[in-house]
Amino acid sequence: MTGSLFGYSRPMGEPTKVLIVDDNEGIRTALSVLLDVHGIPHSAVSRPTAALEAIRNENIGVVLQDMNYSQDTTGGEEGIRLFREIHANDPDLPVLLMTAWTSLETAVRLVKEGAEDYFGKPWDDDKLISSVQKLLKVRQLRLENRRLKASDDRARRKLAEEHDLCGLIYQSRQMHEVLNLALSVAKSDAAVLITGPNGSGKEKVAQIIQANSRRKDRPLVTVNAGGLPDELLEAELFGAEAGAYTGAKVRRQGRFEAAHGGTLFLDELGNLSMKGQMKLLRVLQTGEFERLGSNITQKVDVRILSATNANLKQAIAAGTFREDLYFRLAVIEVHVPALRRRPDDILPLARHFLEMYAEGTSRELSPAAVDALYEYDFPGNVRELQNRVQRACLVGRGPRLEPADLGLEDEEISGPNQSSIPPPPVSSDGGLDDGFRDPELLEIEEALGRAHGVISRAAADLGLSRQALYRRMSRLGIAVERRTTARG
Repeated sequence: MTGSLFGYSRPMGEPTKVLIVDDNEGIRTALSVLLDVHGIPHSAVSRPTAALEAIRNENIGVVLQDMNYSQDTTGGEEGIRLFREIHANDPDLPVLLMTAWTSLETAVRLVKEGAEDYFGKPWDDDKLISSVQKLLKVRQLRLENRRLKASDDRARRKLAEEHDLCGLIYQSRQMHEVLNLALSVAKSDAAVLITGPNGSGKEKVAQIIQANSRRKDRPLVTVNAGGLPDELLEAELFGAEAGAYTGAKVRRQGRFEAAHGGTLFLDELGNLSMKGQMKLLRVLQTGEFERLGSNITQKVDVRILSATNANLKQAIAAGTFREDLYFRLAVIEVHVPALRRRPDDILPLARHFLEMYAEGTSRELSPAAVDALYEYDFPGNVRELQNRVQRACLVGRGPRLEPADLGLEDEEISGPNQSSIPPPPVSSDGGLDDGFRDPELLEIEEALGRAHGVISRAAADLGLSRQALYRRMSRLGIAVERRTTARG
């Protein structure tokens, strides 16, 4: 289990140290002097067992580890075991390998397993110090990320224990904030406008609001408001008497009447015609309507939830949407971000859909498939992810699904440009958030700049995997601009 070996019992406030692990006293002395010159706290031990003890009891931020020990007659196996034990128990602790040419192949293999880098003996002092200083910062960022993730996990569990989330699968902080807002207004009868791109989960948010409202035991009636032609709109929303129009042989109940005491969810609101908007506004203002073909006024008690992928403020400015209707429907506005804006949700959702469509067979995503999912733009959002995983389960031939099974073998990613970096966040009182120049954000932006926006290079520079960098960028609000090209 991660963290089972290293209990972090060192005293609070102890400075972060570099741990030198080498059985050669001359090497230990040389490295100690070099670190002293640059003011870097450190400890030095000669054996792997002493190294593990130091990691347990001291605030170690970087390990400088030799590969070969004089008592090791197995060709470097003791060094390999030491690295693997450190990495298995604390994968966030950076390890730099010190190696002679005879163990170079082993060092390269361990870098692939998660070591940060390797240095040959003799080493370049400037490069070694630069790497150590960078990795000490990386260690602090990783620990902070670990703390934030643990806090986020606790918050998600608490939310799921106290509310009905209707089976929503999520892990991102962005969706957690969406849920917090949705649940905070669920108990009221205020009209809620849910915005966001198609396939992002707007209807699921509407279901969650209904499930946690005082109307949860009453019906939730959904109608595609923008898909109704004007001649059918009144009959669909308000019902019709027999004979009210050609083919109306029996009385028809409308959606407002069916939702009495409960909630009416108006989907695709932005596509509603001006005539339809006028008819909807009247019933929202009065709570009254007449069935088509009847002069008897009926009164209903209905809460209105609505959703759109359109920018209604732009539509108001263009004269295609009524401003008075907008203010009736958008007492509270909840925005569901696109999937590419919340990459922490990609893998949990993919695994959920994989379990759904694997039909009892053993299926898993290959590392290449996971990378492809993180790098893809998902213009169709969660719905597209679901379709791609279903496709992979149908066409994949083995237990391990590859990018080709997902239809993502030709996808590439480009880095951010200036326009993709969002403005600094705004605090609740409308002012700039005091913490918007987060050191972690600056570190990532600088790495992206040095890498000219290439994610893999920036991740390597920061000592992170691409997935980890995507997650941090998502948490900090740093967007990436993506493109797809066919490989020649």
